[in-house]
Formats: sequence, C-alpha cells, structure tokens
Amino acid sequence: MKKLKLSQGWVVFLLILILVIIDQAIKIIVKTHMVLGEEITVTNWFRIYFIENPGMAFGITLGSKLFLTLFRIIAIGIACWVIAKIAKGVKQPFGMLLSMAAIVAGGLGNIFDSVFYGKIFSDSHGQVATLFPGNGGYGSWLHGKVVDMFYFPMIDSYFPQWMPFVGGEHFIFFSPIFNFADSCVCVGTFALILFYAKSTHKALSTLQMPHWLSKK
Repeated sequence: MKKLKLSQGWVVFLLILILVIIDQAIKIIVKTHMVLGEEITVTNWFRIYFIENPGMAFGITLGSKLFLTLFRIIAIGIACWVIAKIAKGVKQPFGMLLSMAAIVAGGLGNIFDSVFYGKIFSDSHGQVATLFPGNGGYGSWLHGKVVDMFYFPMIDSYFPQWMPFVGGEHFIFFSPIFNFADSCVCVGTFALILFYAKSTHKALSTLQMPHWLSKK
C-alpha cells in the first residue's frame, strides 16, 4: 500500500483550517450558551468570562471598527501570500511553518468574527445570542465584535501599603481576557522569535514581491 505523503504546503493549510475550526467552535459555543459578562469558574486562576471586544487582541483599539477590520483583512492577506510562497518553495524547518500557520490561523479566526458576527448573531446583552436570527444580527457586515473568553487571574491581591504611589491598591495578574485565536498568534510569534528568527529572515529574504509592488 502506497504511503500518503503530504507536501509542506498542504500540512500548513490543514493546520490553519483545524485551528480556525477550533477557534470558531469555542466562540460559537460561548456565544450561544452564555450571556455577555457571564463568568464560569473552572479554577481560582482559570475562568471562562464572556466579553466582546470591538478592538484588536487584548482590547487594543486602532481607529474605527471598519478601518480595523479592513486593516486586519489586508494584513492577513499579505501574511497568507507570504506563507504560501514560503511553503511552496524549498523545504523549510517544519516548526517555522507551523508557527507561521498558527499566526495566520489566529488572524483569520478574529477576522471571521469582525466580518460576519454582526450579521449572523443576535445581541448578547442580557440574553443568550441566537445564531442566524430571523430578525437579523446585532450589527452590519465588517462591524462584528470579537468574542473573548479566556481569563487567567493568577494573582488577585493588593499592593503592600509601603509601596509608593500604588500602596494598598488592588491588582490582578494576569488580567487580559483573550481567545484561542489570540493564543495562536502569540504562540506562533514567540516561537518564530525564539527558535526560528534566522530561518524566518532567510526565507523572507528570498521572496520575490508581486510585480505590482516591485519598483519599475
């Protein structure tokens, strides 16, 4: 029996597809089973806390919602082109390709929310959202909010009174609320920087830009 051997391009594509499916499955489950602001305590340091983020990862904002969505689409389009060119070229370190695939998958996962969720989901304020509501969604195309849910308040305490400026104030470590797509982007980026910086630089340096971007 002939052994099936996938090219590195197909491996990258399948990984991206799997990660996007996982991300969207988690978000749809949260969106259709929890009310906005609802919290489920798994452990003292790990909670499922449903919020909707109109900005970028970890609540960062960048201009208007429409501008942010278009910026995301352009950025991830360029990233997809880059990883496709690299994967189709000479054989690259497998870990580097997996890291790039994770970054692209994370970007695609959040883009899906921004582009479609405003139309395919009803509002989550005070009620569990409905998928494909009969009376339309809570927003318009390209104006959807990204669903976040992972919350890791590992330390919930107060600064010592003797500390200047912040003495006695409440603090939480780690306070950002994020999703699976954000995790993919962060893990992929850190892996590239820590383990594949030279390989990534070498692969990018060999890319030939499209003729419409190159200088005449």
